[in-house]
Amino acid sequence: MKNNLKTALKELQFIATTTDCWTAYRRGFIGVTAHWIDPQTMTRCCAALACRQLKGSHTFTVLASALNDIHSEFNIREKITRTTTDNGSNFVKAFRVYGQTDENNNLAAESGKVDDGVEDEYDDEEKDSTESMEFVEAGAILDEDDCLEYQLPKHHRCACHLLNLVSTTDVEEANNNTVYKRVSRSTFSKCWSLWNKSARSTTAAEIIEETCKLQLLRPNAKRWNSLFLAVERIVRIAREHGERAIAAVCSALKIPMFTPVELAFLSEYAKTMSPVAKALDVLQGEANVQMGWFVPTITLLKTKLQHLHISSKFCRPLIDALLAGLEKRFGQMLKDPELIAAAILVPKFKTCWTSDEQIIKLGLDYIKSYLRDQTVENQGESSHSSEEEDFFSAIKQTRSQEKC
Repeated sequence: MKNNLKTALKELQFIATTTDCWTAYRRGFIGVTAHWIDPQTMTRCCAALACRQLKGSHTFTVLASALNDIHSEFNIREKITRTTTDNGSNFVKAFRVYGQTDENNNLAAESGKVDDGVEDEYDDEEKDSTESMEFVEAGAILDEDDCLEYQLPKHHRCACHLLNLVSTTDVEEANNNTVYKRVSRSTFSKCWSLWNKSARSTTAAEIIEETCKLQLLRPNAKRWNSLFLAVERIVRIAREHGERAIAAVCSALKIPMFTPVELAFLSEYAKTMSPVAKALDVLQGEANVQMGWFVPTITLLKTKLQHLHISSKFCRPLIDALLAGLEKRFGQMLKDPELIAAAILVPKFKTCWTSDEQIIKLGLDYIKSYLRDQTVENQGESSHSSEEEDFFSAIKQTRSQEKC
């Protein structure tokens, strides 16, 4: 199987990879997958490259070494266009130190200026202080790592994970509003009482199903939009069977009842978070979604939230926090010419996903520049002119384009 996979990858020109590390049964693992477009059928293909045990702390050097070995084993190191990871500080530092960089490669993310709200218990080296100055021997400097020990491709942070951080970490800023904080905490405390009761007692689950004709969904920390789905289920029950059904369940389970204001808050919360959950579903698509869907999805999400802000009664602080989080985590990416060009080249979107002419110009200029470079490169390979003519070929190309 490995030899067949190597043979298949050998024929490809471009490959993207994803990687993650985790701990299970007191052992650490790293997994790597490869993704590519079949040049004959133009369909997306994928394969698992490795699932290996990592020994010791999952520091950035350990991750870089493992990834470098896997890429070298399959002879794809020069073919990888991007490697996508989550936002753990160990992965971020591994690609910041050993990865390829350019001016359009996740600028804010790679510079480490974005606070992810993610702590990495394995990366102790991130905690080193750089504020103090220390004199060292010249020999020690020469012995330091010159960042050439490992070679990693360009890095891309998982957009779904970033969006999850927006909807779980950044939304905490909404609690700075005292009214929102009071209503939110009282409402969700009653929700959790209901969810815990239904999950721990079969009798409670039977009462809920008999009264509401539906079971409740309990939020799962590993499913990014599970809180929204759980709230949406309560709202659906209240809408289809009336507030009396919710009150009857609370009374039977002997938990505090929801007030009309709290039920109205839940309804508005579900309406507010619905675009975020749908954006997550879109970006997590397996078959049709590609890099070109990223910028239109986040741009449209911001537009939908701005429209909801006008009619919102309880959740304006939440919307403000969501918009601020989107700008903090995606602001630089939404101005990336390469990502904008990818969106323009998708027939579904073209240039209709934004009215900002400057954004469209960035993408079109990137496409023109890429085509120009490809034309010059092809001409250079096929031309048998003298060195002098070859040297001035760029000027001739520019003139011919101006005439057109």
